[in-house]
Amino acid sequence: MSAYVLRRLVLAVPTLLGVTLVVFALIRLVPGDPARLVLGLQASEEEVQRLRVQLGLDQPLPVQYARFLARLLQGDLGRSVVTGEPVLREIGARLPATVQLAVTSTVVATLTGVAAGVVSATRQYSWWDYAVMTVALFGISLPVFWLGLMLMLLFSVHLRWLPAGGYGTPAHLVLPTVTLAAFSVAIIARMTRSSLLEVLHQDYVRTAWAKGLSSRAVVLRHALKNALIPVVTVIGLQFGGLLGGAILTETVFAWPGMGRLLVGAIVARDYPVVQGTVLVFAALFTLVNLAVDVLYAYVDPRIHYG
Repeated sequence: MSAYVLRRLVLAVPTLLGVTLVVFALIRLVPGDPARLVLGLQASEEEVQRLRVQLGLDQPLPVQYARFLARLLQGDLGRSVVTGEPVLREIGARLPATVQLAVTSTVVATLTGVAAGVVSATRQYSWWDYAVMTVALFGISLPVFWLGLMLMLLFSVHLRWLPAGGYGTPAHLVLPTVTLAAFSVAIIARMTRSSLLEVLHQDYVRTAWAKGLSSRAVVLRHALKNALIPVVTVIGLQFGGLLGGAILTETVFAWPGMGRLLVGAIVARDYPVVQGTVLVFAALFTLVNLAVDVLYAYVDPRIHYG
């Protein structure tokens, strides 16, 4: 197992390098001069040019990229053009909030989605099944930013039960978590239903029914465990997606995470912050995929990594 994990980590290096190259190229295609945005419209051309030289923006793009990689190999993501702070410090201050939101949303989505999928599969073609699948369809269809605004309007403006935004207390976490988890709940519920229905028609499940085992024992002990492989895959992908999808949610609810940091950096053409933030997102997504692959071996003992 350790050899497999090490091999996957080594293979992730070219992927992350590709991410840095794509982000480096795309952010520089966006119109706007970082030096001009920092100094303002009233600054003279001499001042702007002096800042460009200071930031290294006067160099050819290949030279800028080579310098970025050289700093990256030393664990340095550069300094923010806007604040002058090290990018690692900026990301370190925002990463816990994003991880907290993503983990909480994943836990809520997993528990709710798996439970809904089990109910739907064990009551196929009943009104429970139709109700769960209808709600799941709405969950997939609703835009994240719209759902967030509607929840804010209902629970914060009209009912005044929860804060409309901010960070610091469990109450501040409720609306962003529900907003971010809604799409994942729908996906996990549909996948759980589909996978469990397939397993429930297997011969060993019919044998368990024939032995007179209770419905709870047959579904939870025998069927659900064997139906979890595709569900675990979806949960892992959804967690990685939640890290990126948190950008809209954090913006709507003023959540001080990496999503808001990235949006602000894009607006300000803060190249080092954009590059560093996207690289961290890509690295987290890669680690999540690796963790899901390793988890397969624990969910299904028949899976071995040589």
